[in-house]
Amino acid sequence: MASALVVDDSKAVRMILAKTLRELGYEVREAANGKEALELIENQKLSVGLVLADWNMPEVNGFELLKRLREKPEMASTAIVMVTTETEVDQMSAALEAGANEYIMKPFTKEILVQKLQMAGVYP
Repeated sequence: MASALVVDDSKAVRMILAKTLRELGYEVREAANGKEALELIENQKLSVGLVLADWNMPEVNGFELLKRLREKPEMASTAIVMVTTETEVDQMSAALEAGANEYIMKPFTKEILVQKLQMAGVYP
């Protein structure tokens, strides 16, 4: 079973994403911010094939999380998708340049999520 980590400071968004990913066959873990996500990956040796991260979060934001994950050789093949309200082209470009595989703007539908996961190569 494919594994995913959903990182968002909104519990409601985490619940929606986790429910949808479970319906798609993923085993899902959740983190409320980038700091929690890094702790799961570094301290608990969590191995995931997909990370969905919000941009605006306390402590460690999604962009910083993206950069820090891409510094880790063991995360090189992990698909990282930004899921955010940030719609500025500059921010989208910065995320993609920093190593994001895809970018989803909130609000989104299950169909958009599936399409972006397919584009990132992590869903058939």
